[in-house]
Amino acid sequence: MAHLIDLTTFTDARGNLTVIEKGIPFHIQRIFYIYGVDESVRGGHRHKTTVQAAICIQGSCTIFNNDNSNTEEFVLDKPSKCLILNPEDWHQMYRFSPDAILMVLASTLFDPGDYIYDRYE
Repeated sequence: MAHLIDLTTFTDARGNLTVIEKGIPFHIQRIFYIYGVDESVRGGHRHKTTVQAAICIQGSCTIFNNDNSNTEEFVLDKPSKCLILNPEDWHQMYRFSPDAILMVLASTLFDPGDYIYDRYE
């Protein structure tokens, strides 16, 4: 099941510094980000092998997740909040704020054959 982790963040009078060096449960092979989203729903798939870590580095968005046993909505509204999505996690992203930037770290390179679009019944 998808789950949230808190990324290490250092805060002082100068601002915040969030570090991604420990806690991500896979070797990062690909990084992409989604921004400038209107009222559209993104995602709508799960994977055969890819594990992902989603971080809304600016603004906010909501991610719906279904692992075929449980469904849950996760609100990503801080750049220190990271959602780990396992291959079995069918997910959709929506409710993007106008300034949202959703960065996703992936355990594999892009492979169209890794995507499963069918929803769980």
